[in-house]
Amino acid sequence: MKRFINIARQFQDDENGAAMVEYSILIGIIAAASIVAVIAIGGWVGSQFTGLCAKLNTKGVSTTGAGTGTC
Repeated sequence: MKRFINIARQFQDDENGAAMVEYSILIGIIAAASIVAVIAIGGWVGSQFTGLCAKLNTKGVSTTGAGTGTC
């Protein structure tokens, strides 16, 4: 019985598990924020290239040469 009580006290005093859970939650939040930022920046960059392509097509870009003339 004393052995069980000692194990219970050690388990109660051990905070490594709680710290690990806290760090895991923090890493999850940082990962989610990073993914959202990459998706948002990717959408913005994509729209910038689409706008640039549309502007170049309206300026009469030559289709002769190495390029095809389309985006």
